[in-house]
Amino acid sequence: MGHADDYTLDIGATLLPGGSGIFRVWAPLAERVELLFPDNDLLPVQLVGEEYGYFSVVVDGLEAGSCYWYLLDGTIRRPDPASRWQPQGVHGPSALVDPCSHHWQDSSWQGRAQDELIIYELHLGTFTPAGTFDAAISRLDYLCELGITGIELMPVAQFPGERNWGYDGTFIFSPQNSYGGVDGLKRLVDACHARGLAVILDVVYNHLGPEGNYLHAFGPYFTDHYRTPWGDAVNFDGPDSDQVRHYFITNALHWITEYHIDGLRLDAVHGIYDFGARHILQELTEAVHERGAALGRRVQVIAESDQNDARLVTTTQYGGYGLDAQWNDDFHHALRTCLTNDRAGYYGDFGDFSSLVKSFREGFVLSGQYSTFRRRRHGSSSAHIHPERMVVFSQNHDQIGNRMRGERPGEHLTTEQLMLAAAAVILSPSIPLLFMGEEYGETAPFPYFISHGDEHLVEAVRHGRREEFASFAAEGTPPDPQDEATFLSGKLNPELRLQGEHQRIFDFYCRLISLRKEYGQFFRLGREALEVSAMDDERVLTIVRSTASGQLISFFNFSDQRRTIRLPTYEGALRLLLDSDTKETVPTLAPFGVLVFHTCKE
Repeated sequence: MGHADDYTLDIGATLLPGGSGIFRVWAPLAERVELLFPDNDLLPVQLVGEEYGYFSVVVDGLEAGSCYWYLLDGTIRRPDPASRWQPQGVHGPSALVDPCSHHWQDSSWQGRAQDELIIYELHLGTFTPAGTFDAAISRLDYLCELGITGIELMPVAQFPGERNWGYDGTFIFSPQNSYGGVDGLKRLVDACHARGLAVILDVVYNHLGPEGNYLHAFGPYFTDHYRTPWGDAVNFDGPDSDQVRHYFITNALHWITEYHIDGLRLDAVHGIYDFGARHILQELTEAVHERGAALGRRVQVIAESDQNDARLVTTTQYGGYGLDAQWNDDFHHALRTCLTNDRAGYYGDFGDFSSLVKSFREGFVLSGQYSTFRRRRHGSSSAHIHPERMVVFSQNHDQIGNRMRGERPGEHLTTEQLMLAAAAVILSPSIPLLFMGEEYGETAPFPYFISHGDEHLVEAVRHGRREEFASFAAEGTPPDPQDEATFLSGKLNPELRLQGEHQRIFDFYCRLISLRKEYGQFFRLGREALEVSAMDDERVLTIVRSTASGQLISFFNFSDQRRTIRLPTYEGALRLLLDSDTKETVPTLAPFGVLVFHTCKE
């Protein structure tokens, strides 16, 4: 194993022309594996054992939609660990899919270059009233109007019930049935590519959800050597881990190949434990890049991590894992604490203006110094990392949804502050990410919600939420995550963008994105071409981007006072590109204001 070709789609069930199906499963804990077909007259079919605990068989007389179970040692009936479709949910049988049911129209699509990405993170269930893949297609033109170049889907792997953030998925090869299943996802991706939108998929390889996780019966997919906050840790480095690694890397390639996905966002890689000589993240990334090259498409692998470990995005040549980018939480924390008085929890490590300045200059704020929150030194320097290997944001699903009520920043910030936050993100040197609805100041919250079928599990989740926010008793209690009303409260209302201050915010987002695109050569520069300076007492940040032909000069005022700006020395003509202050009082900078100039040498 090691190359993309080693990770063929050789597990699960594959329907062949003529009505035959190939079934292959890794089940080293079983001595005998049989197939059961509940919807037809086929007798149980015994699979043939192979090396390393695999079993396989070819069965005739099948069609798309044929349901099946695996029977382990004559006693344990389970769905397929690599099921491509769970039409009846996590507790039902698996079903065969027709790999040719969708006729792709994106043959000329080659993906998006990384420095072109302006990402829009969305949750399928709350993005539209219907909450389906097909319904999301109806809003793609709106995203193009905004200027988005890529969408990031929160996890769509089959989870219990119909309402979930997606991080409780248990069938990682199967698109959620209530969203529209296999063909629905393919239609959405095809429609995105037709509009020039890349599709990044959030995948969870650090754990599986607690309800419907049937992998334990098949093999040692998990280990008790490590612990995660969300469930059993995946066995990436213990006995039989070669086959576990094969399972997850095959899944990554499955999304890239079968669904034409353009990038994977790996959830919480700090919960992926591997002390082998070749880390699973490096092996997975290399396989994805190789498969992308074979398909003639640009494919990115992006990590979420709270470790501030620059090795993730350092090339393998220099001892890193070679991922394309990672989320930079430090940027969010520094930005938020500059706009609010929030110093609780991990925000205690931020709060001074110099933190934000450092994040613009280097990426990570905590780069090896002492963290008061962790009570130890934390992080490594990212000053040598190209800015495009960082993803920055003022909002995302975690930073909103993990608050007790899931409220948006608009409850705490003025319109001017929201616009300043938007400018900081979109005009940053890094890849900007927007969370659905922020572009017009959405007022609906994004609360935590579930729809588990196990009442004991439901009560445990409720109890956990109450305990987590016990110190916030004066603010009430968390919304009931199981109540459908909690989920419905998070539905977007994009028509707000046509009203009052919401329209002002939306128009400003459009102008910011248009500026980033039009002057793209300045946003592709490395750190050596950026000059980040600050007037700490006045809380004004200045970024000067320089090329042979001119400069792009951006001013950000993080104070509530009007400031007089001092333009750096420049050659040639000076042109004002952006002023967030409608009073147009240049050369002063409005409270929480933004100014952008372009100089062009004669």
